[in-house]
Amino acid sequence: MLRYEVRMSPAATPVRRQLHTPPVDPSPFPHHPGSLLSASDLSLEGVSHILDRATALENMDPLLRDRILAKRRVALLFYESSTRTRTSFELAAKSLGADTALVSSLSSSIEKGESLKDTGLTLRALGAETIILRHNSSGAAWLLEAETRLPILNAGDGMHEHPTQALLDLRTILAHLRAGLTTVTAETLAGVTVMIVGDILHSRVARSNMLLLPRMGARVLLCGPKELLPELAAAAGPGITVERDLEAALRQSQVVMMLRIQAERLAGLQLDLDEYKAKYQLTGPRLATHAPRALVLHPGPIIRGLEITAGVADGSQSAILEQVRNGVAIRMAVVERALSAAPKQGGRA
Repeated sequence: MLRYEVRMSPAATPVRRQLHTPPVDPSPFPHHPGSLLSASDLSLEGVSHILDRATALENMDPLLRDRILAKRRVALLFYESSTRTRTSFELAAKSLGADTALVSSLSSSIEKGESLKDTGLTLRALGAETIILRHNSSGAAWLLEAETRLPILNAGDGMHEHPTQALLDLRTILAHLRAGLTTVTAETLAGVTVMIVGDILHSRVARSNMLLLPRMGARVLLCGPKELLPELAAAAGPGITVERDLEAALRQSQVVMMLRIQAERLAGLQLDLDEYKAKYQLTGPRLATHAPRALVLHPGPIIRGLEITAGVADGSQSAILEQVRNGVAIRMAVVERALSAAPKQGGRA
């Protein structure tokens, strides 16, 4: 019978087993460098490039601009109704000379039950070189990019993100508070408080702005009732705080962004709209008393008389229509970026 002994020298000390957690692999998204799925996809250098390019394209001779993406193919895949986003993306692509095709859930095989994957692969097979997607499910843009490997532009996915809206909001803010500036740094918005009021819980606009603006030094102040603004929202990242009192928040803010109360998302919430208006509606007297020089923004569509009064929406402090105009310029830059970026090596695109 063989016996084995393990002998240790007197000086030897027991060695404690070390547990090592393997590093988490970085996210594979975006697969294509032309994709814009999230506001966090962009470095500050990338943001600066889009802002600078938006201004250059906006000021370019239309006859020259029309040649930049001549006959390139852009598909707009919209599972939700949209006026501002869809129209501005379409006008942006056409202003660069691209051919566009609109696919909506009510006029395509989507209505017959076709999956997002199959619709995306069909559009790719038909020659689409980029897809602009609006979908009612959070994460849909990531799924579409994973399956098609085309550059995907997220035009709003469920309650998750709307990155081009955050970029056009930033352009509007800079035009008023940092006139002429297109190169941004971590200090560009230092000392600026941007208040976002309303249905933060369901807002993809709020989420993208919360990801983008603090990276330039802005303080994002969230305001709304607990039903639409959980306390944990303050933990979403640095530079984000919660204030329940609208008038106290107004006194701290240089920018006031109002959000629509989305009736379709309020099922099951105990929210009294009359009480909401009394506490959170932006009125002329409130604005004049507590933030007489603040810039007023709204991503639209506006529900006049609910979250904002007509007088404020149309007033001298409002830049709401300016946001809409900035949407075309920003989306020209984003579409050009999508179709100009070379696919990653080894990718199918």
